[in-house]
Amino acid sequence: MTKLSVVIIARNEENTIAEAVRSSLFADEVLVLDSGSTDRTCEVASSLGARVLQEEWLGFGPQKNRAVSLARNDFVFVLDADERITQALEKEIMTILKHPEFEGYFVPRLNNFWGYDIKTCGLYPDYTIRLFDRTKARFNDVQVHESVQMKTTAGYVKNHLLHLAYNSIDAFIEKQNRYSTLHHKSKNKMKAMVNPAWTFFKLFILKKGFLDGWNGFVISKLYAQYTFWKYIK
Repeated sequence: MTKLSVVIIARNEENTIAEAVRSSLFADEVLVLDSGSTDRTCEVASSLGARVLQEEWLGFGPQKNRAVSLARNDFVFVLDADERITQALEKEIMTILKHPEFEGYFVPRLNNFWGYDIKTCGLYPDYTIRLFDRTKARFNDVQVHESVQMKTTAGYVKNHLLHLAYNSIDAFIEKQNRYSTLHHKSKNKMKAMVNPAWTFFKLFILKKGFLDGWNGFVISKLYAQYTFWKYIK
Protein backbone atom coordinates (compact mmCIF):
# COMPACT_ATOMS: atom_id res chain seq x y z
CA MET A 1 0.00 0.00 0.00
CA THR A 2 1.37 3.41 -1.00
CA LYS A 3 1.50 5.70 2.03
CA LEU A 4 -0.47 8.94 1.95
CA SER A 5 -0.20 12.36 3.57
CA VAL A 6 -3.22 14.68 3.60
CA VAL A 7 -1.97 18.26 3.54
CA ILE A 8 -4.02 21.25 4.71
CA ILE A 9 -3.01 24.92 4.81
CA ALA A 10 -4.84 27.06 7.35
CA ARG A 11 -5.13 30.42 9.06
CA ASN A 12 -7.83 31.18 11.62
CA GLU A 13 -9.92 28.14 10.65
CA GLU A 14 -11.03 26.95 14.10
CA ASN A 15 -14.64 26.66 12.89
CA THR A 16 -13.79 24.37 9.96
CA ILE A 17 -10.49 22.63 10.64
CA ALA A 18 -11.84 19.89 12.93
CA GLU A 19 -14.07 18.25 10.31
CA ALA A 20 -11.38 18.61 7.65
CA VAL A 21 -8.91 16.74 9.85
CA ARG A 22 -11.47 14.12 10.92
CA SER A 23 -12.29 13.34 7.30
CA SER A 24 -8.57 12.79 6.65
CA LEU A 25 -7.63 10.48 9.52
CA PHE A 26 -7.61 7.39 7.31
CA ALA A 27 -4.32 8.68 5.84
CA ASP A 28 -0.90 7.78 7.24
CA GLU A 29 -0.34 11.44 8.08
CA VAL A 30 -2.42 14.60 8.34
CA LEU A 31 -0.25 17.71 8.08
CA VAL A 32 -1.64 21.17 8.84
CA LEU A 33 0.59 24.08 7.81
CA ASP A 34 -0.61 27.13 9.72
CA SER A 35 0.29 30.70 8.80
CA GLY A 36 -0.15 32.73 11.96
CA SER A 37 -3.55 31.78 13.32
CA THR A 38 -4.69 33.84 16.30
CA ASP A 39 -7.57 31.50 17.15
CA ARG A 40 -7.61 27.81 18.21
CA THR A 41 -6.86 26.35 14.76
CA CYS A 42 -3.54 24.78 15.77
CA GLU A 43 -4.85 23.49 19.10
CA VAL A 44 -7.90 21.88 17.54
CA ALA A 45 -5.95 20.25 14.70
CA SER A 46 -3.25 18.95 17.03
CA SER A 47 -5.78 17.52 19.47
CA LEU A 48 -7.25 15.42 16.66
CA GLY A 49 -3.90 13.91 15.72
CA ALA A 50 -2.68 16.23 12.96
CA ARG A 51 0.97 17.23 12.74
CA VAL A 52 0.88 21.02 12.94
CA LEU A 53 3.67 23.23 11.60
CA GLN A 54 3.85 26.98 11.15
CA GLU A 55 5.23 29.10 8.33
CA GLU A 56 4.74 32.68 7.18
CA TRP A 57 2.14 33.21 4.46
CA LEU A 58 3.61 33.00 0.93
CA GLY A 59 0.49 33.11 -1.26
CA PHE A 60 -1.75 30.18 -2.13
CA GLY A 61 0.43 28.42 -4.70
CA PRO A 62 3.77 28.80 -2.87
CA GLN A 63 2.17 27.97 0.50
CA LYS A 64 0.72 24.72 -0.78
CA ASN A 65 4.03 23.79 -2.37
CA ARG A 66 5.72 24.43 0.96
CA ALA A 67 3.16 22.30 2.79
CA VAL A 68 3.55 19.45 0.29
CA SER A 69 7.33 19.59 0.67
CA LEU A 70 7.00 19.13 4.44
CA ALA A 71 4.87 15.98 4.18
CA ARG A 72 6.41 12.67 5.22
CA ASN A 73 5.08 10.76 2.21
CA ASP A 74 5.46 11.35 -1.52
CA PHE A 75 1.82 10.67 -2.35
CA VAL A 76 -0.27 13.56 -1.03
CA PHE A 77 -3.87 14.70 -1.03
CA VAL A 78 -4.19 18.48 -0.73
CA LEU A 79 -7.33 19.53 1.14
CA ASP A 80 -8.59 22.98 2.10
CA ALA A 81 -9.87 23.63 5.61
CA ASP A 82 -13.42 24.14 4.31
CA GLU A 83 -13.40 20.83 2.41
CA ARG A 84 -14.24 17.29 3.47
CA ILE A 85 -13.18 13.90 2.11
CA THR A 86 -16.37 11.88 1.90
CA GLN A 87 -16.47 8.23 2.93
CA ALA A 88 -17.01 7.17 -0.69
CA LEU A 89 -13.97 9.18 -1.79
CA GLU A 90 -11.92 7.74 1.08
CA LYS A 91 -12.67 4.19 -0.06
CA GLU A 92 -11.77 5.04 -3.64
CA ILE A 93 -8.49 6.65 -2.58
CA MET A 94 -7.55 3.59 -0.53
CA THR A 95 -8.22 1.37 -3.54
CA ILE A 96 -6.07 3.59 -5.79
CA LEU A 97 -3.19 3.54 -3.30
CA LYS A 98 -2.93 -0.24 -3.55
CA HIS A 99 -1.69 0.10 -7.14
CA PRO A 100 -1.61 3.72 -8.42
CA GLU A 101 -1.92 3.74 -12.21
CA PHE A 102 -1.23 7.47 -12.54
CA GLU A 103 1.07 9.99 -10.88
CA GLY A 104 -1.84 12.31 -10.20
CA TYR A 105 -5.63 12.26 -10.11
CA PHE A 106 -8.36 14.79 -10.83
CA VAL A 107 -10.93 14.83 -8.04
CA PRO A 108 -14.48 16.18 -8.54
CA ARG A 109 -15.69 18.74 -6.02
CA LEU A 110 -19.26 19.37 -4.91
CA ASN A 111 -19.64 23.01 -3.90
CA ASN A 112 -22.12 23.91 -1.17
CA PHE A 113 -23.35 27.52 -1.06
CA TRP A 114 -25.16 28.63 2.11
CA GLY A 115 -26.51 25.11 2.70
CA TYR A 116 -27.31 24.17 -0.91
CA ASP A 117 -25.34 21.72 -3.06
CA ILE A 118 -24.87 23.40 -6.45
CA LYS A 119 -24.46 21.25 -9.55
CA THR A 120 -25.12 23.97 -12.14
CA CYS A 121 -23.36 27.26 -13.06
CA GLY A 122 -20.37 25.20 -14.20
CA LEU A 123 -19.58 24.38 -10.57
CA TYR A 124 -19.83 20.59 -10.84
CA PRO A 125 -17.92 18.34 -11.18
CA ASP A 126 -15.30 21.13 -10.79
CA TYR A 127 -12.33 18.78 -11.33
CA THR A 128 -8.96 19.66 -9.80
CA ILE A 129 -5.83 17.56 -9.24
CA ARG A 130 -5.68 16.87 -5.50
CA LEU A 131 -4.15 13.40 -5.23
CA PHE A 132 -0.63 13.21 -6.67
CA ASP A 133 2.97 12.13 -6.32
CA ARG A 134 4.80 15.25 -5.16
CA THR A 135 7.97 14.17 -6.96
CA LYS A 136 6.09 14.36 -10.27
CA ALA A 137 3.86 17.43 -9.82
CA ARG A 138 3.64 20.79 -8.07
CA PHE A 139 1.38 23.82 -7.73
CA ASN A 140 2.04 26.83 -9.93
CA ASP A 141 3.45 29.82 -8.04
CA VAL A 142 0.44 32.14 -8.14
CA GLN A 143 -1.14 34.13 -5.34
CA VAL A 144 -4.68 32.85 -5.94
CA HIS A 145 -6.52 30.26 -8.11
CA GLU A 146 -3.54 27.93 -7.89
CA SER A 147 -3.52 24.55 -9.62
CA VAL A 148 -1.34 21.45 -9.80
CA GLN A 149 0.88 21.17 -12.87
CA MET A 150 1.94 17.78 -14.24
CA LYS A 151 3.99 16.70 -17.22
CA THR A 152 2.22 13.34 -17.46
CA THR A 153 -1.43 12.40 -17.90
CA ALA A 154 -3.57 12.41 -14.76
CA GLY A 155 -6.33 9.96 -13.95
CA TYR A 156 -9.82 10.70 -12.61
CA VAL A 157 -11.59 9.54 -9.48
CA LYS A 158 -15.37 9.07 -9.48
CA ASN A 159 -16.35 10.22 -6.00
CA HIS A 160 -16.33 13.89 -5.03
CA LEU A 161 -14.98 15.80 -2.08
CA LEU A 162 -17.32 18.27 -0.41
CA HIS A 163 -16.51 21.99 -0.45
CA LEU A 164 -18.41 24.12 2.06
CA ALA A 165 -17.79 27.16 -0.10
CA TYR A 166 -19.75 29.90 1.65
CA ASN A 167 -22.12 29.87 4.60
CA SER A 168 -23.68 33.22 3.63
CA ILE A 169 -23.91 35.69 0.77
CA ASP A 170 -21.88 38.17 2.83
CA ALA A 171 -19.06 35.62 3.07
CA PHE A 172 -19.21 35.09 -0.70
CA ILE A 173 -18.96 38.83 -1.39
CA GLU A 174 -16.11 39.33 1.08
CA LYS A 175 -14.02 36.49 -0.36
CA GLN A 176 -14.62 37.41 -3.99
CA ASN A 177 -13.73 41.02 -3.26
CA ARG A 178 -10.46 39.89 -1.67
CA TYR A 179 -9.68 37.43 -4.49
CA SER A 180 -10.39 40.04 -7.18
CA THR A 181 -7.70 42.22 -5.59
CA LEU A 182 -5.19 39.36 -5.70
CA HIS A 183 -6.20 38.27 -9.21
CA HIS A 184 -6.90 41.65 -10.78
CA LYS A 185 -6.44 42.19 -14.50
CA SER A 186 -5.16 45.32 -16.22
CA LYS A 187 -7.79 48.04 -15.96
CA ASN A 188 -10.06 47.86 -18.98
CA LYS A 189 -13.32 49.82 -19.08
CA MET A 190 -14.66 47.99 -22.11
CA LYS A 191 -14.09 44.56 -20.56
CA ALA A 192 -15.51 45.85 -17.26
CA MET A 193 -18.74 46.65 -19.11
CA VAL A 194 -18.95 43.60 -21.39
CA ASN A 195 -17.38 40.65 -19.55
CA PRO A 196 -19.67 40.69 -16.47
CA ALA A 197 -22.74 40.38 -18.71
CA TRP A 198 -21.13 37.47 -20.56
CA THR A 199 -20.22 35.81 -17.26
CA PHE A 200 -23.82 36.01 -16.06
CA PHE A 201 -25.22 34.70 -19.36
CA LYS A 202 -22.71 31.86 -19.44
CA LEU A 203 -23.38 30.71 -15.86
CA PHE A 204 -27.12 31.27 -15.63
CA ILE A 205 -28.14 30.22 -19.17
CA LEU A 206 -25.40 28.15 -20.83
CA LYS A 207 -24.30 26.43 -17.59
CA LYS A 208 -27.97 26.02 -16.54
CA GLY A 209 -27.83 28.04 -13.33
CA PHE A 210 -31.56 28.66 -13.80
CA LEU A 211 -32.17 25.05 -12.74
CA ASP A 212 -31.06 26.05 -9.24
CA GLY A 213 -33.60 28.88 -9.23
CA TRP A 214 -32.86 31.83 -6.97
CA ASN A 215 -29.56 30.34 -5.78
CA GLY A 216 -28.38 29.91 -9.36
CA PHE A 217 -29.34 33.50 -10.12
CA VAL A 218 -27.50 34.88 -7.08
CA ILE A 219 -24.36 32.85 -7.78
CA SER A 220 -24.31 33.91 -11.44
CA LYS A 221 -24.86 37.55 -10.49
CA LEU A 222 -22.10 37.55 -7.88
CA TYR A 223 -19.58 35.90 -10.19
CA ALA A 224 -20.45 38.58 -12.75
CA GLN A 225 -19.72 41.19 -10.07
CA TYR A 226 -16.38 39.49 -9.38
CA THR A 227 -15.53 39.75 -13.08
CA PHE A 228 -16.31 43.47 -12.95
CA TRP A 229 -14.08 44.02 -9.91
CA LYS A 230 -11.13 42.28 -11.61
CA TYR A 231 -11.11 44.84 -14.44
CA ILE A 232 -11.57 48.02 -12.41
CA LYS A 233 -9.06 47.47 -9.58
